[in-house]
Amino acid sequence: KGAIDLIDVANNLRTKLAACGHSLNNVSLPQIVVVGGQSSGKSSTVESFIARQFLPRGTGTVTRRPTIVQMTPNQHEEYVVFSHKPEVRFTDFKKVREEIETETRRYPGPTGFTSDPIIMQIYSPRVLKLTVVDLPGLIKNVPDGDDRSNIQEVRKMVLKYIEPKEALILAIIPATQDFLTCDSLEIAREADPKRERTIGVVTKLDRPNDGDYKSVLENRKIYLQKGYVGVVNRNDTEDEIDLEEILQNERAFFENHPAFKSLKHKMGIPYLIQMLQKTLRTHILKFLPQLRTDISQKLVEHQKELKNFEIRMGDSIGGGKP
Repeated sequence: KGAIDLIDVANNLRTKLAACGHSLNNVSLPQIVVVGGQSSGKSSTVESFIARQFLPRGTGTVTRRPTIVQMTPNQHEEYVVFSHKPEVRFTDFKKVREEIETETRRYPGPTGFTSDPIIMQIYSPRVLKLTVVDLPGLIKNVPDGDDRSNIQEVRKMVLKYIEPKEALILAIIPATQDFLTCDSLEIAREADPKRERTIGVVTKLDRPNDGDYKSVLENRKIYLQKGYVGVVNRNDTEDEIDLEEILQNERAFFENHPAFKSLKHKMGIPYLIQMLQKTLRTHILKFLPQLRTDISQKLVEHQKELKNFEIRMGDSIGGGKP
């Protein structure tokens, strides 16, 4: 019950701050921020949390705005509500994807990217109470003719979201790439040098790879205080595959794999979700007193600004009298 209430408190604050027109960074809220390179399995991991496909897909850079995904258990029906369309319930997840794409195009930054988030609430019997922020994928290179400044633009956006100490960093690490050159771990270490806030998620363990990922999952290569979790996701091009079937295949993979079966109790999407919920609850508890102070200070500042404005308006009106 405590976890549900605390996460709801953070979600309500986030929605209200956004509705008031305040930057979310004016008051840093405890949240889980998902970071990964392009084709790292980042989107598939986020979608696995609700067993639905709803994020934009395609080649190259698809995500150009942060998407805050707030998950709420609901026994009776499954639907999505966006903060910019609170009166509309989306029950078709293809329409959810289209709405994200439309909203992304509606408010582009000067480079096509913007750090202003899309906020969506998912109500479903499939989910646990959890909130994650899905960011654009880190870019290593761009095709000829594309703007190379996009590489730094995305990097700046990611750092903006993960540098605050209130952020938990979910670093997506594809097992198909060299672990020691992983983009997400590199930028996470920059924002979290003590490795206190970073959780490593190793994706694509069922694909051919040359790395010793058992030692990674055992936290013996690059130590993270919160450790690593291995997952098996669908291929990004396999839209037709049922995500519930993927979870069954994932469980069978860890139970039968000679290198990973000894770790099976700490692997997989279901374990990851439960661990994230528990970690987020603890994180919110840790920062709740500071959050209360920050919001109180902001209220005092705005009250002073309003009072000064009223005084100036009064002087202006009074000065204009004959």
